[in-house]
Amino acid sequence: MRFIRSLYVRNKFFYALLLLATCFVLSFFIKLFFPFVIALLWLFVAACIWDIMFLYYGKNKVIIQRNYPEKLSNGDENDMEIQLTSNYPAKVYIRLLEEFPTQLQLRNVELTSAILPREIKSIHYQIRPTSRGIHAFGRCHALVHRLGLFTRKFTLTEPLELACYPSFIQMRKYQLLATTDRLVDLGIKRIRKIGATLEFDHIREYVRGDEYRHLNWKATAKHKKLLVNQYQEEKSQPIYALIDTGRVMRMPFNGLTLLDYAINSTLVLTNAAILKQDRAGMLTFSKTVFNHIPAEKRNNQMQLISEKLYNITTAFEESEFGNLYAFCNKHINKRSFLMLYTNFETIDALSRQMAYLRMLSRTHIVVVVVFKNTELIDMAKEEGKKTIDVYNQIIAQKFVHEKQLVIQELHRQGIQTIYTSPENLTINAINKYLEIKARGLL
Repeated sequence: MRFIRSLYVRNKFFYALLLLATCFVLSFFIKLFFPFVIALLWLFVAACIWDIMFLYYGKNKVIIQRNYPEKLSNGDENDMEIQLTSNYPAKVYIRLLEEFPTQLQLRNVELTSAILPREIKSIHYQIRPTSRGIHAFGRCHALVHRLGLFTRKFTLTEPLELACYPSFIQMRKYQLLATTDRLVDLGIKRIRKIGATLEFDHIREYVRGDEYRHLNWKATAKHKKLLVNQYQEEKSQPIYALIDTGRVMRMPFNGLTLLDYAINSTLVLTNAAILKQDRAGMLTFSKTVFNHIPAEKRNNQMQLISEKLYNITTAFEESEFGNLYAFCNKHINKRSFLMLYTNFETIDALSRQMAYLRMLSRTHIVVVVVFKNTELIDMAKEEGKKTIDVYNQIIAQKFVHEKQLVIQELHRQGIQTIYTSPENLTINAINKYLEIKARGLL
């Protein structure tokens, strides 16, 4: 029974039968051709027997092993590897079928390869998950054939579950470039540091190129040589990411919701803050405030933030900014940098929350993230060929203009903003953070 379940007949087998049937029909009219058709039939039978015996004889088999990462990175291309070990004495051809998680909706992915005798071969592919949570891989099938008449199926029956976390690949990329001073490659701007942002570190000898205003005249007179004050950036400043989990964050772009983009950006931003020796924290809010992590720079802070971001769930209800202000006023006492991930589509939606944003900006540095609707911008620029296209273009232009009014109103109230497309959110958030640090606004 197991033999029957693992044996499959390929199209080449039926093509050969069709060819034989055609030859027999021709031999009915051409008698001299009949002995050759009989020989061809026995050759076909021998090929079938040999193909089946080759696939099933002795210890001939293919071993499948998954070498997958421990967790997946949401919104990024994740490298996956399947290792195949062949015990066949000759070259075989393999078609690999993986049962992907239902969240990925991948139904047409086929991996093919030829594997030499006694060879261990790795097959690589990439997947891009677009939702956090558990991704369950089912069975993995390897369909092996030699002559192409029959196929034998080998199955890895062990299921595999991988957790999909916020984009730690982006976080590691930033961390690597930061340690090698190559952040410009990622799109991070070099911002000139203003003296007011620096705090005293130590005194050292003067070298050519040092600023004269940093000369320490008392130490110079005492030691009879030029000495200057060495400054460093202010550290241990509290940085918070405030993530709106309301209905405005449900809008999808490129497979991810605005909430997912905000979560990925939060992970990178908080890691950047800790690398800068600042204290990083976060919270989420909708009708009430959830997932509050006080700003700290302890060793396990990033692990706590990553776990909180992974477990964020929401019903996408209407957000209450009044509760957010009350919570921040009670629990965030020191002047802090607040990166508010939300989205205002209309000036009326902003007006309802402006009073709370103004009160927050009195005691903290508030940066409001407003997302560009790139699809609407493209639609507003297209020339309509039909009447319905013109109507759609006018409506799109109205919404784009409404966004501009939102940005202008925030600037008029003295609240800083980031107006960005979702895919550029992380870079722009880090640039704004570095700008705030350089300008000494905290």
